[in-house]
Amino acid sequence: MNGATDGTAEPQAVRVLIADDQPLVRRGLALILTPDPAFEVVGEAGDGEEAVVLAHRLRPDVVVMDIRMPVLDGVAATDRLARELPGCRVLALSTFDMDEYVVAALRAGACGFLPKDISPEELVAAVRVVHTGEAAVAPRLLTRLISTYVRAPQPPGPPLTQISGLTPREAEVWRLMATGLDNAEIAQTMRVSGSTIKNHITSLFGKLGVRDRAQAVIAAYETGVVEAGRHGP
Repeated sequence: MNGATDGTAEPQAVRVLIADDQPLVRRGLALILTPDPAFEVVGEAGDGEEAVVLAHRLRPDVVVMDIRMPVLDGVAATDRLARELPGCRVLALSTFDMDEYVVAALRAGACGFLPKDISPEELVAAVRVVHTGEAAVAPRLLTRLISTYVRAPQPPGPPLTQISGLTPREAEVWRLMATGLDNAEIAQTMRVSGSTIKNHITSLFGKLGVRDRAQAVIAAYETGVVEAGRHGP
């Protein structure tokens, strides 16, 4: 008896590779994920170079990547994975919640970030979110992190609607996103539906040439759409 009498297939487990130079941390992360049948930890790497090699061989869906590692650091490893295995999502880890290397990893293509003192529930939730293609960073933490380490050019950049051919609505969504609002808050501020905001964001990402919310917010600070220290609409 296999239990699959209705012809429906079991959902595929999310394949996870863990990269950290501390064996105890790797084991701890694996022990959090392994009991959940929704995840399969397919390998562990002790440095960024090994993470890239294993990712090519094992083809994980998500790599949980420590930022600061020997041989090849997590930023460089993330950059290589984004270019060489674009279907593989990276969830960056750092000892500190405010770390300039995290911004570099997000710029390189990481889809999310977590400090290492997160709870097991937060790790599980973040891996799920990253696997779906969303950015696993709390919007206001993302804004605070990026505004601390990304500096806009002086003088301020061109009007938003002159950047990548954005419509006025897309430009406003981008600005509100960069000030730390989540989708529901943007929809409320603009008095439109959540699905409308999602459509604007999809179009916005395509025009900016970014893959997720984190890269869009970085671009907002780099182009002067918002200024460091401005965290509200």
